[in-house]
Amino acid sequence: MRPRLPERRSLRTRLLLFIGVTLVVVCAAMALTTVLAQRAYLLGNLDQRVTDAAERSQGGLQRRTGDATDLGFLNERGHAVGTLAARLDDDGGVVAAEVVTEDGPRQTLTAAQRTALEGIAIDGSPHTRTIPGLGTYRVTALGGDGVPVLTGLPMDDVQDVIGGLVLVEAVAAGVGLAAAGCVCAVVIRRQLRPLGRVAATAVEVSRVPLGRGAVTGLTRVRDRDTHPGSEAGQVGAALNRMIDHVESSLAERQRSEERMRRFLADASHELRTPLASIAGYAELMNRGTQRIEPALAWRRVSAESARMTGLVEDLLLLARLDEGRPLRAAEVDLAALVAEAVWDARAAGGGHDWQLALLLDTPALVLGDEARLHQVVANLLANARVHTPVGTTVVASVEATAAHCVVRVRDDGPGIPPHLLPAVFERFTRGDVSRSRSGPAEGGSGLGLAIVAAITAAHGGRIDVESEPGRTEFTLTLAPPTDAPAVTRGAGPESAAPTHNFRWDSGRRPTVVSRGRPQGTGPRPRGSQPR
Repeated sequence: MRPRLPERRSLRTRLLLFIGVTLVVVCAAMALTTVLAQRAYLLGNLDQRVTDAAERSQGGLQRRTGDATDLGFLNERGHAVGTLAARLDDDGGVVAAEVVTEDGPRQTLTAAQRTALEGIAIDGSPHTRTIPGLGTYRVTALGGDGVPVLTGLPMDDVQDVIGGLVLVEAVAAGVGLAAAGCVCAVVIRRQLRPLGRVAATAVEVSRVPLGRGAVTGLTRVRDRDTHPGSEAGQVGAALNRMIDHVESSLAERQRSEERMRRFLADASHELRTPLASIAGYAELMNRGTQRIEPALAWRRVSAESARMTGLVEDLLLLARLDEGRPLRAAEVDLAALVAEAVWDARAAGGGHDWQLALLLDTPALVLGDEARLHQVVANLLANARVHTPVGTTVVASVEATAAHCVVRVRDDGPGIPPHLLPAVFERFTRGDVSRSRSGPAEGGSGLGLAIVAAITAAHGGRIDVESEPGRTEFTLTLAPPTDAPAVTRGAGPESAAPTHNFRWDSGRRPTVVSRGRPQGTGPRPRGSQPR
């Protein structure tokens, strides 16, 4: 199959050509139909006149007593100028033939003219013959009981009328086509003007350098050229949507590049700090033990190495999650997991008031990676511990229903600054903008909540945050496994799912505060005894 050649003419030109050719064909068909219909009508009238003349001629011959060449009936009234009559023999040969002239007397046909009349069947059917010197005639021959006679009438009137009709129709068609062409050109130009404006907008947008710099304020198609009722409006609206997508995509690309540059800069600074510390302590040790105690130097080197190792592991974890690597999938009891995480947080931050609330209508079972989910809860608790003052109450609650499992971490600390709240789950987002900190107590690397968001997304869950002064709450929502066993409960209070508040007092022992449900059931922190 041959490939189609590209269109070299504009749409306006092709439309004009198509409409022009269509109008020419339609006009030609109408003119031809009119001419043929008029010709058929005129020929029908002429044939009737020829038949009448033949019958009159045959009747005139029957009343005459002349010889076989007698054509005197042509002198009778009723014969028009140009009427031709001929007597025929039994074989259809012309015996005598004459024609009525304008001057009145009859004119005898020559042998050549009589030859043009031979061969006509004596059946009354009309025939067209061209007679030399006389023109085209419509003739018919009648026989029957009378004398065979051939009669004809000239077709000059019919041909003149048909010729005049053709001329009139040609002139009218030419004028009409010229006028229609001009009107179509104007209409097509006006109708395609919106499409031209859309094309001009597309050309203008195509000339904008999209590969560099911030791309904003691209030209849009005007509203009057985006009406959905017209094809040009649909193209204009589609072009505007495409420009919107291009702008949003380029803006997202720029934001992504900025985040990547900021990420690389932050990661470099975070890694440079422990590396600089390690290099400094190593240099002090190389200069001699008088400047620093070896044990202190090695402790600081080990601490900075651990800090750098943790940062690298966090970055590797985020990279693996970004790649979409699958996590381990096993049934995890969120109640036990959160209780253990709270106990660990209590050990790390004894100056806070830690509480655990279990609100379970069904077992808090989810399908996921237990170690990663523990890391999520631990990071949320560590975030509350690091960024709130001593004495802050931190409540971790687990809610389980048939539809979902929810873990909430709430504290009554100062809250997250409003300008940081939209980007709290982004990487290297910290309350302090400085990159140099003297110790881990001053805050983390800014990857903790980013890891929380990434792990939650890998488990198909959702993490939300609400914060105001005096109340900050992180909400982790996970779906239960589809094949989790159903919980059967009876009508008595002994079969109800437990709801407890675990609170650690100053003696570092958990206290169970019941909410109208039986105590001593449900998961509890490791190594603790409820009282």
